[in-house]
Amino acid sequence: MKKITLTTLLLTLIFTGCQKQQAENPTENRTAKTQFEKSDVIIGNYLDRLDNPNTPKAEQINIICKDYPAEYKNHYMPALLQLQPHDYTETKLLNDLDMAVNYYKEKLNISCS
Repeated sequence: MKKITLTTLLLTLIFTGCQKQQAENPTENRTAKTQFEKSDVIIGNYLDRLDNPNTPKAEQINIICKDYPAEYKNHYMPALLQLQPHDYTETKLLNDLDMAVNYYKEKLNISCS
């Protein structure tokens, strides 16, 4: 009897775990995906400009001290947390932002006031 119950439980867990989860609100999911994709392009452009040696210092400072962190915190991070809540946490994403900002501050010799 225990063997049958255990087998039934395991099969139920396997079938339940293997089914693709449907979004509770597909419109909300599409909005988050669109927001994430737009923000990802914007952040990519910021990083390209930071990596370009011809970018003026004032623009680098503005990107690293204001634009990049604001875009990341206000658009990129919320969308990513909504799309993949089990893979990311706010703390981890803020840590990633700090690492990126600190890298560019050191690389470009920038100090934000």
